[in-house]
Parts: sequence; structure tokens; C-alpha cells
Amino acid sequence: MNAQPPRRSGGRAARHKARNAPLAEHLQPIRAGMPGGVLKPLSDADCARIHEAALEALETIGLADAPASGIAAMTALGARQGEDGRLRFPRALVEDVLAQANRSVTLHGREARHDLTLAGSAVHYGTAGAAVHLVDMATGTYRESTLEDLHDAARIADRLDNIHFLQRPMVARDIPDSRELDLNTVYACCAGTTKHVGTSFTDASFVEDALELLHLIAGGEDAWRARPFVSNSNCFVVPPMKFATESCLVMEACIRGGMPVLLLSAGQAGATAPASIAGAIVQACAECLAGLVYVHAIQPGHPVIFGTWPFVSDLRTGAMSGGSGEQALLTAGCAQMHRFYGIPGGAAGGIADAKLPDMQAGWEQMCSNVMAGLSGLNMVYEAAGMHASLLGFCHESLILGDDLIGQALRCVRGIDVDEDALSLETMRATCLGGPGHYLGSDQTLSRMQTDYVYPSLGDRSSPKEWEEKGRPDLIARATTRKEEILSHRAAARFDAASDRAIRDRFPIHLPA
Repeated sequence: MNAQPPRRSGGRAARHKARNAPLAEHLQPIRAGMPGGVLKPLSDADCARIHEAALEALETIGLADAPASGIAAMTALGARQGEDGRLRFPRALVEDVLAQANRSVTLHGREARHDLTLAGSAVHYGTAGAAVHLVDMATGTYRESTLEDLHDAARIADRLDNIHFLQRPMVARDIPDSRELDLNTVYACCAGTTKHVGTSFTDASFVEDALELLHLIAGGEDAWRARPFVSNSNCFVVPPMKFATESCLVMEACIRGGMPVLLLSAGQAGATAPASIAGAIVQACAECLAGLVYVHAIQPGHPVIFGTWPFVSDLRTGAMSGGSGEQALLTAGCAQMHRFYGIPGGAAGGIADAKLPDMQAGWEQMCSNVMAGLSGLNMVYEAAGMHASLLGFCHESLILGDDLIGQALRCVRGIDVDEDALSLETMRATCLGGPGHYLGSDQTLSRMQTDYVYPSLGDRSSPKEWEEKGRPDLIARATTRKEEILSHRAAARFDAASDRAIRDRFPIHLPA
């Protein structure tokens, strides 16, 4: 009997090792900034009609309640204040500002590898919101959110590949003083992640202190201005069609301080915006175009994100329904208008009305996240972790959202149709004298890394394997992952000297 030749395990082991090695970024199946834009719920004619309606609203209705400084700046540029006090915007003024608006904005991270380039249909997903509760999965209950909860959210987001930025998702309810709340929010977020951070300020007088804090973190004002790693999420309007006076003053202070601004118009369809989806988009575009004029009047060329952010109501009750199909359509339509204008934009996606990360949350979060990405939305805010129509935030849901967004990003990437993808040579080699299947082909082994996205926590095993593994529970696995992340000190924490300087100057509530 002839001896069996030795098995060639070395080649297989080498291939297995190669498949498990990290891929170069350009070979990864998904990444930040991939182009979307294949979904177009609006026709070109629809976009033009919405734009015309927004221009007419600005010219004939205008906006009320601008602060004196804003009125002076915008009227000097060409806006007109009527006897009713409302500012109206001539069509030529708006179109002139649009022609000069930035076509690309870079949102910097504290580390350059986290920089986000907002242009065209490049898609990025991240957190946002102002939830006042944390969803405590240990008890299945809601409790008031704290500064530690916010810091933990930043620490978790820092470790999740598909969360590209952190906009403050919770309010630290354990800090009653507004100034200390704003400063500690900046500190907690920046101490938790080196990704780009977004936040808001309750009073214009707090911005100077926040900028000083950011200068200390950055290593000086010049370093901050060269790479501003925090942006101001600014609700500069109170829909319908009124400026939010105090927020406008905050915006002016942030512009002077070199901080990028998200112009956030958050009307609620059927309540503070028209009930029709098209009408809600018209109002949001009109309000944000007015904001664009405002920023241009203060400082031409300042980095701005066009934040058409209208929400949907359940018209039976008036309750917000951010997880609805209508919300997904509204966000996708807004994304299309950003591309119509050719300017960087953001809107809300991924909101769940569900109170816990359950099946309802899954369909609500996936629907709007996929549609936002396919529409080419530059910044998909509130994409993970948000429950109860923005009232609650859940750490476990943030972690599960990383898996969910990974699948959404794979949809955004779409289908490659090149010579190798058409697979004729692989089919020929397999079918004509080959093994009759593709399991071991070079193409399969290559594309299993570059074309396919695999969940970190989602379970794809058979029922038998699932039983053998002890019926792993998705929420329990997310909790384990959360505990693992939070067991380590955040890599984003500041060096000892900088932290001491910050604490000597400001009342920081997080333990050192």
C-alpha cells in the first residue's frame, strides 16, 4: 500500500492568516465617505419645484426674530426688513450666496485618520440628539442620563468602526448649571473619542470659555483653528420661519472662534412644519438657505453643514414618529436637495420610536439608515443608539448599531461590475474540468474579504450550532462588548499636564 503524501497544510494556514489580517483601507468592503446617491425619491423637476417654493417663501414670507447683529449683517448683504420686522431674502441674494457656498467641508478629528470630507454624495454615520434618559438594559428601564453616561457613549463610539463621528447624544442631567453643563459636555466627549465631536451651547457667553477649553486640548489657539475638531450643532431657527435669537448669537460667537456650524432646522411635519413631505422639505430648505445667508453675512467661506432636519409626526396623536417610513423618505428627500444645491448637508436617520433595542427598533433604524445612505446624505445624524423618539439613548443599541450600519454601508457601496466581478474566467475554470463549485476558488477567497461585510455580534449560525453555543443572546453580547470597552481607560484622554491645566481653569466633573 502506497503511503499517503503529507498534507499541504502550510499553504492553507498561510491563506487563513492572510484572510484574517487587517485589510488596507482602500481594499476594505466598507469605510467612511463611500459615495451614495443611487436612490432618488425626487425627480430633477421635483427638486427644482422645491427650490422655487423655498425661494418664494424666503422672498414673500421671510423669517422673524433675528437678533440686531444678524439684522445688520444680513440687510447689509441685501436682505430686507419689513414693517412687520420680518427679514425677507430676494431671490438674487440667495442664489448669489449659494453660488459662493463651500462645495466641500472637512470635519477634523483630533487624530487625522478620523477626518471627514463632506462633499458630493460621500456618506458618514454618527450619533446625535439630546436624550434626557439612558436606557438601562440591566433593568429594562429609563433613568436620567449623566455626564458619566455621555463619556461612556464617547468611549464606545471611539471603538466602533462604523460610527464615524460623535455628536452629543445625551444631556448630562446631573449638572444643573448651564455653563458647567456645556463645558463638561465638551470635555466628556473629547476625553472619550478622537473622532470629530459635535455639541451645542445654551448661551453665547459660554462659547468663549468653551473655545479656551478647546485651545487647551488642541495645544493652542493656532492649533485649534488649523484643525477644529468640534463643530457647533446650532438650532438657529424655531420653525416655522423664525430665527432662534439666542442660538443665532451662539452661532455668531462660534463663527468668530473658527468652529464649523451645523445649521439645524428641525421642524415637525404636521406641527411646526407642513404635514406633506414635500412641504416639510420646502420649509427646511428655506430656513437653511436663510441660515446660509446669515453665515455668509458674518464670515464668507465659513464651513457650514446644511442641516435640513425635519421630523415626522404621527398625525393621529401628534407624537413624533422618527422611526417611520415617512421619516425615511423625508430624510432621503433632504439628502437629494443637498446634492441639488451641491453643498455639504446632514439630516436625521436611524431613530427608533421603540423603547428598547428589539425587532421594532431594528426595522426602524435600518429603514432610514439605508435610505439615507443610498440617497448620498453626507452626515447621517442619530444613526445609532436613539430610542423613544429621541428621548432615550442606549449604550448596547449603539454597539448593535455598528453592525446595523455596517450592513447599511454595504448597501451604499452597491454592486461592482468590472471584468473580474463578471466572473466569466472563474466560471470557465470551475465548470470545464474544475471542481464544479466555487468554494475554494481564488476569487471566492479574495472577495470574501473585499466584498462581504460580517457582523461582529449578529448570529448567523444554524439552529443546531446556536443551541450548542448556549443560545447566545444579542443584547447580552452587546452588554459584554460594552463592559469590555469600558474596562479600559479611554485612549482619547488628555495628557496629565493638559488635563491639570483644564481642571485648574474649569469646574470639570468627570474624575481624573
